[in-house]
Amino acid sequence: MICDLGQESFQQAHAPVYDTLQTDSKKPLYPGCKNLLTLLSTVLSLVNIKARYGWSDKSFSSLLQVVHDMLPQDNTLPKSYYQAKKILCAMGMEYQKINAFPNDCILYRHQFQEMSKCPRCGVSRYKLKDDEVCSSDENSNKGPLVKVLWYLPIIPRFKRLFANGDDAKDLTWHANGRNCDGMLRHPTDSLQWKKINHLYPDFGKETRNLRLGLATDGMNPYGSLSTQRSSWPVLLVIYNLPPWLCMKRKYMMLYMMITGPRQPGNDIDVYLNPLIEDLTKLWDEGVLVFDGFRNETFNLRAMLFCTINDFPAYGNLSGYSVKGHRACPICEEDTSYIQLKHGRKIEYTRH
Repeated sequence: MICDLGQESFQQAHAPVYDTLQTDSKKPLYPGCKNLLTLLSTVLSLVNIKARYGWSDKSFSSLLQVVHDMLPQDNTLPKSYYQAKKILCAMGMEYQKINAFPNDCILYRHQFQEMSKCPRCGVSRYKLKDDEVCSSDENSNKGPLVKVLWYLPIIPRFKRLFANGDDAKDLTWHANGRNCDGMLRHPTDSLQWKKINHLYPDFGKETRNLRLGLATDGMNPYGSLSTQRSSWPVLLVIYNLPPWLCMKRKYMMLYMMITGPRQPGNDIDVYLNPLIEDLTKLWDEGVLVFDGFRNETFNLRAMLFCTINDFPAYGNLSGYSVKGHRACPICEEDTSYIQLKHGRKIEYTRH
């Protein structure tokens, strides 16, 4: 990755981890190694093979142990997958493990972080045995957590994206590389994009500012209809990229996974709070980001351009009722409907 970004660019974009990676990239695999094998390059190659062919953690640890014993003494190869991950953790993206309340009331963060039970309904954040009672003592009832939310912060990922010169160039394609012939080929050609540039000229004049699409929907992780477990992945799509890249797997970024025995429903806004805070910061203040293509630092801002979801998920995200006689968010009070006489179902006409 250092070779991909360039040594100077990588040092500016990832100063906190540069020293550790630089040391591992120069440390030989074993004393007297003549084929330029280093600790970092060897571990990266082996972990890439593990990911490509789907090896289990246990089998990979066994392989590392065998290879370590085959190499000369005093070699630096890790003996387990855990030790290998510790070497590569500096290159990875941070994540947040946030305790969630099982009834979707709050997330245990900020002023609620040290609480042991929900301030609204008093249910414990920990799994309790049948004979245990939830206590107000913060140090009691410690045990397994009932529900956990995994959040992958978006700002470090945007910084990593701009640190790569090729990606930083592609992120300005909408302003510098597209064919402006009056045809609707990209969201840049839409009236919404142009209206945003008109309403917020300071945001629009910086071509590197990001316009994001949020996509989410419920899914069954086990592929069995009888399983009540529900998962709601939250993805962000970057519309600055050209159309042949913005929907590629590399650029469709998973930022949150909401899991539990039931879907969050209208309480999904509780789980989206960390993402909303990051998006608010990117819109109001922006963050300093190093541009690997122009070799300069600039203030990056971003906005939520649109959402991608089906009609029920639209109701959950927007808070609009998508059921009943006034379910159309466009027509609202003028929604044309017919309620079936026997089935009692509602049919929406002229839609």
